[in-house]
Amino acid sequence: MFIRKQGKTKFMYFPVTTSTAFSEGDLVAMNVGSNLLIEATATTAGSTIIGVLRHAIAATDDDYTTARTVEVEVPVEKNVVWRCDEVGTGTAAAADVGTYADIDGGGEIDVDNSTYDIFFITKVNSQTDVRGILNIGPESLGVAGD
Repeated sequence: MFIRKQGKTKFMYFPVTTSTAFSEGDLVAMNVGSNLLIEATATTAGSTIIGVLRHAIAATDDDYTTARTVEVEVPVEKNVVWRCDEVGTGTAAAADVGTYADIDGGGEIDVDNSTYDIFFITKVNSQTDVRGILNIGPESLGVAGD
């Protein structure tokens, strides 16, 4: 789960893929073919990731199968600091500060890989409190070093 800790964001509403469950705090991306939100995965390019889903979507929701828009928290300035409370792959350590990490799924980082460079680590408090800057959206740097 990604939680904003510092910096300016705004809430925007985007159409979501129907009949798809999402967790609160997941990174979501725009599916270019359908123009609907999907959960970001380990191979999602940072430029298509929109932001962080603010509310969980469950199969038990009344509007689960209905076409609708959902609230996404979007950074509006560079260097917004986010807390990630789930390290899916690897063990976050102080030596990771200043490096990029990929994501395993919508709400987890992968500190062992940096192919897509989605999360720039700025602080490691613990395995459940890693701080960093999301490299997402139209102004994404892409892969660091490119």
